[in-house]
Amino acid sequence: MKTQESAEMYLETILILSKKNPQVRSIDIVGELEYKKSSVSVAMKNLRNNGYIEMDGDGYITLTEPGKKIAETIYERHTLISGWLMHLGVERSVASEDACRIEHVISQESFEAVKAYVENAKLQ
Repeated sequence: MKTQESAEMYLETILILSKKNPQVRSIDIVGELEYKKSSVSVAMKNLRNNGYIEMDGDGYITLTEPGKKIAETIYERHTLISGWLMHLGVERSVASEDACRIEHVISQESFEAVKAYVENAKLQ
């Protein structure tokens, strides 16, 4: 589970960085996550070998379709859960940290139920 969670976190980070900057490199991920360069390098190699990212000759990282799908799923979970927690009165940084943990372990069924509840609550 830890390996999957780590991969999801890296993919989500690449997605977030790509929304801010047109080009993402490993050093950007190092800065965002505050990890060692060597750890990020190993993770990028694993993500590339598993077909989740592509890296060009200049070191620019692009999500493949499977990688983008995972990243967008995790990002949606994070955004919805952290927003919901803040709406309930949880302080922003705590809500974000809790969402980071929850987003990787919540089942799709449970997430869809929470999502439907949150969306329904917004309509009223």
